[in-house]
This record gives sequence, structure tokens and C-alpha cells, in this order.
Amino acid sequence: MTEHYLKLLLVLTVWLLWRSLRSAIVRCRVNLPGPRSAHLIFGNLKQFFDPNHGVSFHERLASYGTAVKIHGICGDEQIYISDPRALHHILVKEADMFEASNMFIQNNRLMFGYGLLSTCGARHKRQRKMLNPAFSAKHLRSLTPLFHNITKELRSKLEEKLAKKDDVSVDIFGWMSRVSLEIVGQAGMGYSFEVFDENVHNEYADCLRHLLPTLFTLKPYLQFIPLTVKLGPPAFRRFLINLLPSRRIKRLKEIVDRMDRASRRILELRKHAVKQGGDTVLKQVGDGKDIMSVLRSGQQSQDVDNTLPENELLAQITRVDVKTLTFAANDTTSSAMSRILHVLSLHPEAQDKLRDEVKSLKSDPDETSYDNVMALPYLDAVCRETLRLYPPAPFVQRTALREHVVPLMYPVKGSDGSTINEIPIAANQGIFVGIVAINKHRDVWGPDAEEWKPERWLNTLPSSVLDARIPGVYPHILTFMAGNRACIGFKFSELEMKIVIALLIQKFQFSPSDNEEIIWRMGSIQTPSTRGRDGQGPYLPMKVSMV
Repeated sequence: MTEHYLKLLLVLTVWLLWRSLRSAIVRCRVNLPGPRSAHLIFGNLKQFFDPNHGVSFHERLASYGTAVKIHGICGDEQIYISDPRALHHILVKEADMFEASNMFIQNNRLMFGYGLLSTCGARHKRQRKMLNPAFSAKHLRSLTPLFHNITKELRSKLEEKLAKKDDVSVDIFGWMSRVSLEIVGQAGMGYSFEVFDENVHNEYADCLRHLLPTLFTLKPYLQFIPLTVKLGPPAFRRFLINLLPSRRIKRLKEIVDRMDRASRRILELRKHAVKQGGDTVLKQVGDGKDIMSVLRSGQQSQDVDNTLPENELLAQITRVDVKTLTFAANDTTSSAMSRILHVLSLHPEAQDKLRDEVKSLKSDPDETSYDNVMALPYLDAVCRETLRLYPPAPFVQRTALREHVVPLMYPVKGSDGSTINEIPIAANQGIFVGIVAINKHRDVWGPDAEEWKPERWLNTLPSSVLDARIPGVYPHILTFMAGNRACIGFKFSELEMKIVIALLIQKFQFSPSDNEEIIWRMGSIQTPSTRGRDGQGPYLPMKVSMV
């Protein structure tokens, strides 16, 4: 009898999903070029989100032009856009009409709660306004010594490994994840994850390491998330998840639950410190300069009501919760730093040039000030060129809230041979913002667009780059996005990258690992691996030796 009711429940659930899905299907209103649908239900989405072959599929999309039609769930049609004028329209000029996709918002809300990644409209703007002072240049200057100290801990660990050997094989991505997590822990929350103690298993670090690879394998199915949240209360939805035969879905649920438990422990420690007050807060890790302490000080925004009791004030401030902060700040930066070191290992002449620049500093590189490290020209060029060519997040998604017409800088040829100069967008139309595609656009960057050339940033950029006016908060590239949902912590991330890379390059030589081919897997954040490691976590083996 119980089995009969369960089958009936599943049938009813599928029927409700189908009814909701039919009303959500949107068709393109213009004959855009694009690949044929590869699957009756998932269209091109499995190709688009394929961890192993997604990179080649995205390159294929770029070959169709700057606006491409993609087949989504059950005949839904979405648009992949990499045209600079269109993206300025979508991300900046008419940003309120193109919100983050409902799937993105609901999925982040289920994983992280109502943080900056999972809110829209006025609530999202209030949170950004509250956070802005914590990411100002003034505050980052005060954090620079902390960044140095944490990086020197990492350097000491690597030196220990090299004490008895000329070179060692090191999982660079693992160490970049550790140093990034420790920086965001201390600078963001005044909390140490103790990541450099290899005898201590850090549950939170382990969860972060496996969250995105697990999540991305489920991307085609996550398109149903906005529909599933309507299926009753959370307890009922968790019951339905337990009925599913998918190990990956259950693995994702386990990771999210573990992150939630760990973040609650961190918040409890913070609440205890606030209750103690005075010196207790100042003696915390980070000397009270962390983002939570800055927000608590009441110096930032009128959104924070300073008349609230201490415990309620902390609860209000931590709307941008521990999980959102660590996830957003850790994954992208650790991926970017890993990629920079990997690229430098393949270009030893560039690595030597960068090392010479770091060593030429008048001050001790270990104590370089914020202004000095941000002003190193070749270090800046290496970071910019790597972030241009290999953005950690290769795309983001948007949804049109109502009908609109988007202009194109570079016209495309329609599937019927017509020339398309603008795209009529339907209400609820799904849009993929092609970050990697616009960053490597040949009409913008020229015939060497796909070559890694840091020197291009040391000279005057071509007029085609300046005329394109790519709408990024990081000038001329879209890596940190643009508009009201641009990465609020991009200066924090840039400072972290530059300090970590400068201090490591000063002491160590990085070389490719012997007999192991490095591949970068497609994902919400691109991650490294080697052949034959399907289903395992990110991994970037490299040879490290003392200079």
C-alpha cells in the first residue's frame, strides 16, 4: 500500500512539473543561427554544461556569431550573447529588465539562504550598499598585512616540503584553495579555518572543494529548480529528494547540509565574541578588521539599525551569510590563481620576467604595501591577460522580465540568410552571457585574441578594444561582470591574487608536472584535473623548486 501511494505521489509531482513547464517555454522571435537540438528533453543543455566537452561546445557556439540560439528544456529557446553593445544594454543600461535567472536565484537560495547571490531588486541593492565600504580601497589597505602573513604561512609549508628535495610535485589547486579560504575566513569573518595544518581535516574546505563540480554535473536538471520549490514545504521536498535514485543529488544535499552546520558554528563563535564585547572582539583572528566587524561597527550604511541589541544587529548584518561569503570569494579566486601559476609554468620566460619585477621592489616584497603591489605593471598584465583568456566563470545567465529589443554592434547572419542588427527579446527569455566568448572576440582583440600575451596590456590597446566598450568593472574584459550584479569583491580578489602570486614567484620556480596532462573542466567555475580523474575533485599537479 505504501509503495502504491509513493508511485501516485511521484506521478502527481511529474504532472505538476509538466503543467508548470509548459507555461514557461519561450521561443526566439528571430531566426538566430545555432546548433540543432541534441536531445528531445534537454535540447543543447547537456552539451553546454558538459564538464569534459563543454569547452569545445562553447567554442563552437562562438563560431556562429555574437548571438546564437540554444535549445533548452522541452523546446524552450535561449540566446547565447557575446556582443559588446548587446551586453552593455543587458548588464548596465537596462539591467533592471534583465535579472539573474530564476534557476540561479532559487538554487543559491536553497544552498545559501537569502544572501547576496540569491536576492533580487531592492533587497539585493540594500545588501550591496551595506557591503560596499567593506570592499573599499581604504579597507583593503588595512587588510594587506593580513594577506601577506597568510601567504607567508603557505610559503613556509612549501619550503618545508623542499627542505630535503630539489623539487616536489604539489597539487597547486589544493594549496590555492587553502590559502584563499584562509584569507576569506580571516579577512571576511575573523575566523581561521586552520587550513595549513595537514593533520586537521577541515570539513568546510572539503565541502567547498566538491560543491561546484558536483553541482555542475546536475546543471541540466537544475533548470527544474524554480518549479520544484513550489512543491510544498522544505521538509516535503527533502522527503522527495530521498526518494530519488540519483547519488549526485543526494551527494549535493549532503554537502549543503554539512556547509550549513559548519557555518552555524562559525556564527555562534561570532555571536559569543559580540556578547563579550570590548577586547574579546579585537583579539579575534584578523584584529577586528574583518568584513563582519566592519559591518558591525555601524560606519557603513544607514541600512543597519544601530539601535538594535547586539545579537539582533549581528543577525541583520549576516544577511550576507558565511556560506555566501566563503563560496563567492573562495572558488573564483582559487581557480584564477591556479590558472595563473599553470600558465606561468608553461611560459618560463614570463615567469622569470615577473620574478625580476617582484625582486626589483625597493621595499621588501614580503611587506609590499597595497599601492606598491597594485602598481606592479607586469604582474598586473599577467593577471589581466590570464583573466581575459581564462575567466573562472565562463558564462552567467539572465532572464528578460518583459519584452525588449537589444541592439548588436556586430550583426549576425540568421538561419534564413538574413542580416540581424537587433534581437527582439520575449518576456521570460533565457539569456546566456558569454564571458569567455566576448573576452576572446577576434573582432575586438584581433587575430591573436586566443594567444596569451601579457605585453598587450603594457602598450596602448587597439582602437577596436576601446571602441567596443566592453561593460566590465575590470576594464575591457567581462570577467568580473558589470552593472548591478557585478562582483562586489573584485578588488579584494585582485589584491589577493597579486600578493599570493608575487610572494610565491619570488621564492619558487613552477614547472609542468611530468607525464600528466592538465585539462580544465567546464563548470560554473572552471577547475583543473588530469586525464582519468572523472568524478573526482579538482587537481592541478605541478613541479615546485626553490629559485
